[in-house]
Amino acid sequence: MHHHTTFEEDLADHPDVGLILSRSGFDAAEPLFGTDLRASADPAQARETVVAHASRLWTEAARDGVDDRPLYWARLALSAQLRSWNPDFPLSDAERGELLHLLEIGSRGITKLDFPPGDRWIRMVVTGFDPFGLADDPECSNPSGAAALDLNGWTFPVGGRTAVVRTAVFPVRWADFDDGLVEEALAEQHESADAVITLSRGRPGRFDLEEWNGLWRGGGRDNLDVSRTGRAPVPGPDAPEWTRSSLPHERILAATEDGPYPVVVNTEVAEVPSGGGETVVRPDGPTPGSASRRGGGGGYLSNEIAYRNTLLRDRSGRQIPAGHVHLPRVDDLGENAVVLTQVRKIVAAVAAACRQ
Repeated sequence: MHHHTTFEEDLADHPDVGLILSRSGFDAAEPLFGTDLRASADPAQARETVVAHASRLWTEAARDGVDDRPLYWARLALSAQLRSWNPDFPLSDAERGELLHLLEIGSRGITKLDFPPGDRWIRMVVTGFDPFGLADDPECSNPSGAAALDLNGWTFPVGGRTAVVRTAVFPVRWADFDDGLVEEALAEQHESADAVITLSRGRPGRFDLEEWNGLWRGGGRDNLDVSRTGRAPVPGPDAPEWTRSSLPHERILAATEDGPYPVVVNTEVAEVPSGGGETVVRPDGPTPGSASRRGGGGGYLSNEIAYRNTLLRDRSGRQIPAGHVHLPRVDDLGENAVVLTQVRKIVAAVAAACRQ
């Protein structure tokens, strides 16, 4: 039975990708994984192999810091291999699907979002995204993914307590959001974390603090070349049209006013007013009873993770800082470092606002 690789996995055949992997040393990941996979005698062993290699990929990428591309491309090399693997023992589609899922959550930091116990910690969750737009620019980075790698494990003092940061990187794929990946990763965090900040790549030259998030998907094409339009299929009844950031925007602005990039509180949305009719752009947030068409962060996956994260906050009943920051789009990795310095100031400002 043939298991075809995905549109996204096939992008890894580009010669620039080989260079990214060889320069970073991450080109070793795929052959090592293949050797261990072929040595697996049953589904249980295959599971152990996948979990171990996924975990190693995340740990090494998070240790090496600010280039998010080797992790992205190495993960795709491993998933392509796993998808096309024909073992000597029976492996159902469901079992293979489970292995692919374990590879995803293990190599994205999702399985490592755990914190030390006790009251002295301020537990900060920060998430980024994979690179996207790779068909046009296979060498592009996503500064939010780089930030997740840079911030993972960061600890810093806040008053008499210590902030500790754990991070994860999400796929730019509608299907994973359809399948509940955001809730799988973050629902538990909303029971215990002190802040959950989602990051993504925004427009050039500025940070945007997104005030409002909408339920509507605006049809953008993802890394599988798939488009989705309509209401996001969020779990549970009564999904509101809008959710709102609870990040301490004023405090963030004060902490970043000397930064190289301006930080803007973005309150703009696009909506269909409660009586129906054409889509209207509102500079100061939605009007009562309107239907969402674009949040501050648009109608793509960054708006959707912002929406899902803040909905989890509202449903948990806890009043923690949760919201979305769009990072400036930069054209080279050298500039990423400047962005990441400012991201640290933003995260520290949020930590300072966390109450016990």
